Amino acid sequence: MKQYGFRDIRNIALAGHGGSGKTSFAEALLFKSGSIDRLGKILDGNTTCDYDPEEIRRKTTINTKTAYLEWKDVKINIIDTPGSFDFAGGMQEGISASESVVITLSGKSGVTVGAVKAYEAANEQNKAKMLVITKLDEEHADFYSVFESAKANFGPSVCPVVVPHIKDGKIDCYVNLIEMKAYTYDDKGNPTVTDMPESHHRLDGLITAISEAVAETDEELFDKYFSGEKFTEEELIRGLHSGIKHGQITPVIGCSSYSLAAIDMALKSISYLLPSPDEVKPPIATDADGNAVVIECDEKAPLAAFVFKTIADPFVGKMSFVKVLSGELDDNSEPINASTGAPERIGKIVALKGKKQVDIKKITAGDIAVITKINANTSDTLCAPSRIVKVSTGEFAKPCYFRAIVAKGKGDEGKISQGIQRLLEEDLTLSYAVNAETNEQILGGLGEQHLDVAAAKLKSKFGVDIELLAPKIAYRETIRHKVKVEGKHKKQTGGHGQYGHVWIEFEPHDGEELIFEEKVFGGSVPKNFFPAVEKGLQDSAKKGVLAGFPVVGLKATLLDGSYHPVDSSEMAFKMAASIAYREGMKKATPWILEPIGKLKVIVGDANTGDMMGDLNKRRGRVVGMNPYKNNLTEIEADVPIAEMQDFTMAVRQMTQGMGSFTLEFDRYEMLPANLQEELISQVSDQ
Repeated sequence: MKQYGFRDIRNIALAGHGGSGKTSFAEALLFKSGSIDRLGKILDGNTTCDYDPEEIRRKTTINTKTAYLEWKDVKINIIDTPGSFDFAGGMQEGISASESVVITLSGKSGVTVGAVKAYEAANEQNKAKMLVITKLDEEHADFYSVFESAKANFGPSVCPVVVPHIKDGKIDCYVNLIEMKAYTYDDKGNPTVTDMPESHHRLDGLITAISEAVAETDEELFDKYFSGEKFTEEELIRGLHSGIKHGQITPVIGCSSYSLAAIDMALKSISYLLPSPDEVKPPIATDADGNAVVIECDEKAPLAAFVFKTIADPFVGKMSFVKVLSGELDDNSEPINASTGAPERIGKIVALKGKKQVDIKKITAGDIAVITKINANTSDTLCAPSRIVKVSTGEFAKPCYFRAIVAKGKGDEGKISQGIQRLLEEDLTLSYAVNAETNEQILGGLGEQHLDVAAAKLKSKFGVDIELLAPKIAYRETIRHKVKVEGKHKKQTGGHGQYGHVWIEFEPHDGEELIFEEKVFGGSVPKNFFPAVEKGLQDSAKKGVLAGFPVVGLKATLLDGSYHPVDSSEMAFKMAASIAYREGMKKATPWILEPIGKLKVIVGDANTGDMMGDLNKRRGRVVGMNPYKNNLTEIEADVPIAEMQDFTMAVRQMTQGMGSFTLEFDRYEMLPANLQEELISQVSDQ
């Protein structure tokens, strides 16, 4: 592979809904360019980008992959991202490393939620956009229906470039509106120029649409259009390129990945129309003092590169996917990791074509490659010692689905945290923590499939087989009334006896911690035994009398008691306090408290009624509704955390994947009486 300058590089992220044809489109581009020698298929499990065993088994992209092709002196770096919402972190990774986002739309299913989310993500990161309508050779595909839907969803920026001509219900040819030529394709995707279709309303409208879009990009072109002159091919390319680069135009390409029809024109469009790394707004980094630094795409500037993805491979070691923003990175470089301040020793640099590795000597500004066996993690910045800067790659989706981890094999407990730590390095949408209360290891992700894949990776990569279970809920117990009780511990065993005697008043209070006070008069309980009484209560409060949950909101006041000059001891008074605690809790109307969370859920305006109904079923209380962007509504509610175990899937189903939410613990509230009895019964059966 020859060395390419940044003006001859195109970095494109393929994004869109799962099943819309991203990986198949990547395969078609690679094959048509001569980069691979056979056309793989998803169903056959032999595509270049979906090579992971889990991807082959599930027939869907799970991990972000890269592949490159060379076409007419242009290098195109393809970043194939997952379409499933469970793997949204992969889309974030891919978009952050690209200049353009190519969004695939199925000719059958059209504009879906995944496409809308990809479009919004591209806008948020100021990326150029292109729409590719795929699967046009399949039954019931309808290019023009999808095209109109795209205009309705994404606005007037949507502009036709390559469109099919339909005759007798079938695609007769593909029309390139830039060249104003029509092409037919054989079964190998080879084009033949054919006669342009006769002028008709639809075709004339498309020609007008592209001309108007180009006219809006340049004053000179605007004047020419309104003077009635037609644009030349060079003017159309120049206008489209400028409009796409500045976000004014979103071009639309129709094609078929399996038959390879119009794939050659997709390659042309990507090469001619999409921006190179030096044509987009340069990223803003921050230096050690927090000052903003503009990172220009310049091979001669100090090095600035960021790791947009890492893979933890137990055999190869860590593989870091790197986008060089400025400068050069070669196998002798020792850049500084801006996150750690430590130097990184660069060893092997490879360009990936799926799983195939091609050794290269250096990466220059604008290009993408993989470095093996460095310590950097996802979102870290590698930079020259002369200019320490950190590049922001945006925020990743927060985990919203949690499961407890249980090792299936004996002795694997210690391996779990080590394996998961490696997974956390490569996936920033995963989380891991040990719940000190329940003593459970909790794995968090974006959905059920996300955690299933994480479990599969733990088994295949690190030899740890785990089971994912619903996490235990951290309930609490408290009391509702004030009581005064006696606790006496007396034991005579033939030698030194034990004697402790206390009167303690228990009452509720608003805090969580146990409050201990003493109001003893006359020395009925010596002061040196007060700490023993408190310790006995503290130990006892770790378990309530109803279901064994920790007790909160308890105030205990030592009022009276008695002691024996010989047989009294700290242990005896601890026991007496414990006896008083058990008696007091029973008499003071004990109650179980459940954790309540603050929920913020974002749904489409049309889904608000269904969502409020769902929250009512979960015993939630809606406390507010606020308008959100793009016809969305934010609903705020107080919800019992115990009722939210499957809420991730419910939101996805209700909103077709458009909804999102955050849930944070807020406080404890009393569990309803009927549920309390049910919970106590469940605990006693365990």
